[in-house]
Amino acid sequence: MRGVRRKTLVISAAVAAFAAAGVAALYRFDLARARARLAGKARSLETRWGRLEYAIEGQGTPLLVIHGASGGFDQALDMTGALAGKGFRLIAPSRFGYLGSERPAGLTVASQADAYDELLHALDVEQAIVVAVSAGAWSALEFAIRHPDRCKALVLLVPAARLPAGTEMHGGAFARAVFGSDFVAWAAIRLSGLFPGLMARQMLGVDPEVLADASPEERRRVRTLVNHLLPMRPRRKGTRFDVETAHKAGSFPLERIACPVLAISADDDLFHTAARARRIGTAAPDGQCVIYRSGGHVLVGRYAEALGEVSRFLKEAQTA
Repeated sequence: MRGVRRKTLVISAAVAAFAAAGVAALYRFDLARARARLAGKARSLETRWGRLEYAIEGQGTPLLVIHGASGGFDQALDMTGALAGKGFRLIAPSRFGYLGSERPAGLTVASQADAYDELLHALDVEQAIVVAVSAGAWSALEFAIRHPDRCKALVLLVPAARLPAGTEMHGGAFARAVFGSDFVAWAAIRLSGLFPGLMARQMLGVDPEVLADASPEERRRVRTLVNHLLPMRPRRKGTRFDVETAHKAGSFPLERIACPVLAISADDDLFHTAARARRIGTAAPDGQCVIYRSGGHVLVGRYAEALGEVSRFLKEAQTA
């Protein structure tokens, strides 16, 4: 009996070791593929605050596209890349602390905005339209206010608001774990099919039912956004800065924004950006907002419609 038990334990240990080796190999493969996806896609500029990474896509009217939390130039292009084929030259920086951009001491959203001005100057761009996503809205608003001669128009997609009192970050402990480790992020992404509601609510700010009812094309788009969280490690410093900013972000003097502004959100965004979008659209002198009934923080099922609104707005801005 003891011999049978010992043999069973040996077999179980061998199976466990084999499974662990398989998991480790798959993790290394996926992480290498994620790094390869980013390799050679970006350039860098030495600014007075340190190295700023950026990518360029398309030809035409300059469009400065600013990513949200846990992003980088890749997230900005994932969210706005369709505009590159519509006569726009997308300039997508990785905000300080993300991917190849350093996080300098004393970083503020104002210094981020000033770095955008320096980037445009280096690229010989006198004026650009700005499109910002989520937490990118803070530095985009600063840019419009601090550099009105540089900002021709401003589009804010699901503009981030302050975190509710007592909240450490959206998604709580689950989000902290994912944002803190490549392996945890990888495991969460790989296992998201088993727990779709957790990923949808905590990481995407979307009602799981909205995601389940979306078209296959929309689900693929959302899946790409999730997959492109990897690698997470080079995004940690920037994500920490965004969380810190979300706790203390004050109000902006929206009445000083001289350019046209469009803010877009959804009422069911679990990160509560709809009220922020309404506030911006109302308070900016030449502001407007579009609020969808559903779609969550990544505008599930509304993405094509939102891009149509953005395209309309940009055409008007170009001819103004």
